[in-house]
Amino acid sequence: MELQARVAALGALADPARLRIVDLLSAGDASPSELRAELGLASNLLAHHLGVLEERGIVTRHRSHADRRRTYLRLRPEGLAGLFPAAEASPASAVERVVFVCTANSARSQLADALWRRASTIPSTSAGTHPAAAIAPGAAAAARRHGLALVQEGPQALDGLLRTGDYVITVCDGAHEELKPDDLDLVDLAGIAHWSIADPVAAGTAAAFNAAYADIADRVTQLAPRLERSRSTTTDSSAVS
Repeated sequence: MELQARVAALGALADPARLRIVDLLSAGDASPSELRAELGLASNLLAHHLGVLEERGIVTRHRSHADRRRTYLRLRPEGLAGLFPAAEASPASAVERVVFVCTANSARSQLADALWRRASTIPSTSAGTHPAAAIAPGAAAAARRHGLALVQEGPQALDGLLRTGDYVITVCDGAHEELKPDDLDLVDLAGIAHWSIADPVAAGTAAAFNAAYADIADRVTQLAPRLERSRSTTTDSSAVS
């Protein structure tokens, strides 16, 4: 990063609230209302901080693919270019399994599960809040185009699936907006994150499935090493104690 760009990025991060926003978004996407609840900031103050981060190209926002009244903020790691802060959002306990969740469990979560297994030694699975009857043909075709083997025979339900140590990642806005904290508090989860990814099934084109694949692959590449490090650190600490 050139000097002036570094100065601009550091200036945008030179505030505890903005740095905390970046830390939170490093784990996944969040709506302004979710950030406001986490940070305890007034709406106008949060809007100011988000405006600074957007102006510097550190975060972007887009409309929810489910509830169009809602927006989601996403971190642009390239906007930090080597200045990426240590994420406080890393799980405090060891991640035993990663669970990818979408509504139908027919496309995005299936691709995410298969990509995760290729990138990480941490076990994974996927599920749907309202599982479809079969995996979407477009998802299977996209996996074949990229040399990826899908690992589940078909969609499965989220009900009764979660267990202690799971790290839940919703990969569609519909599932994220449907699930409430009480739905996930039944077990001691290692963490929860959200990836706001457009539904390729709705578009039905190869380009849409390729775009979803690329988005998920990029996010898996960023998160897998972090969860691996967190798991190793937690395991080492337990061994010492």
